[in-house]
Amino acid sequence: MKIAIATINDPSLNAAKKLLPYLQEHECHVFNKSEEGGNFHKFNKVDDIMPTAWAEFDAIIFLMAAGAVIRKIAPHLKDKATDPAVLIMTLDLKRVIPLLSGHLGGANELANELTQKIEGCINFVTTASDQIKVLAFDMFAKKHGFAISNLKSLAEVSNAIINKKKVQVLSYPCMIDAVKAFEGYKEENFRFFMPDALENLDEDMPTVYITPQKLPNNALQIHPQEIVLGLGMNRGTSAEEIDKAVQRFCYEHGIEKKQITKLASFTAKADEEGLLSYAKNVNTELEFFSEDAINALTQEFSPSQATKFFNIKGVAEPASLLASKNKTLFLSKRIYGGVTVAASF
Repeated sequence: MKIAIATINDPSLNAAKKLLPYLQEHECHVFNKSEEGGNFHKFNKVDDIMPTAWAEFDAIIFLMAAGAVIRKIAPHLKDKATDPAVLIMTLDLKRVIPLLSGHLGGANELANELTQKIEGCINFVTTASDQIKVLAFDMFAKKHGFAISNLKSLAEVSNAIINKKKVQVLSYPCMIDAVKAFEGYKEENFRFFMPDALENLDEDMPTVYITPQKLPNNALQIHPQEIVLGLGMNRGTSAEEIDKAVQRFCYEHGIEKKQITKLASFTAKADEEGLLSYAKNVNTELEFFSEDAINALTQEFSPSQATKFFNIKGVAEPASLLASKNKTLFLSKRIYGGVTVAASF
């Protein structure tokens, strides 16, 4: 992390110097009123450093009174998705309070790191889910590198879990297993559903959707980011045709192109100039799979002309599945003219 340490007088500057050895794994800058040079920066008023600290640092550790800190950060607050982590420490380094952005910003994790390194240091964490040790979906998303949509709905979900009420999670087996394995999971708090069981959802129960797609609802959504597109095409299909098909596929199914980390197809397509050019144009890895690899899959796939021409189970669907991290086909193939597209993660 890039950390700003804010001091206001000589005792707090001395405390900052004692704190630095415990933060050697991070890039630290000390803002103070008396020393300049290296990563020490002089200022006249705390207000002068706030715009820079807020915009350019992942975390700010204040070695000053809590009341003063609250007044100084108040004009800069935006939302929990973008605000930096804010912590307050006592001058003897024996008390630390993760004040702001405890989960997504990393304040709680940084406070835990400090209490583990500094003998006798106590972490005054105030986040309820951390105190009572229940699953927090923002931490689940952060630790897995997933994106979050409709973050405002997190409070409803978190409050239900904290109050020992149920929430429902709609996702795929690999993600359901990940939730069950995550710290703080308690079986009595959850109901799980697959995408083919939407009719069983309780409209009055807080819901979490874990899927690469952005869905047209206001519920909390968590999005795995590593999507593989499987591509099949007619002989001689151009890069432009493939690009149009992919753009339409993404638009229709709530996928951002930055989520696409790999392309996949059948080895018979390895000499398709249009496909090779498209992969180069979008700077995305392209992987090909053999007849044996595709036919070894036990899953059922959509009917495909590839069965007739190549004696394989398909192209877009099985290739995307083979190349994916979680081996989960979440979007069956769609056909756009001469191009077939499917998606796995």
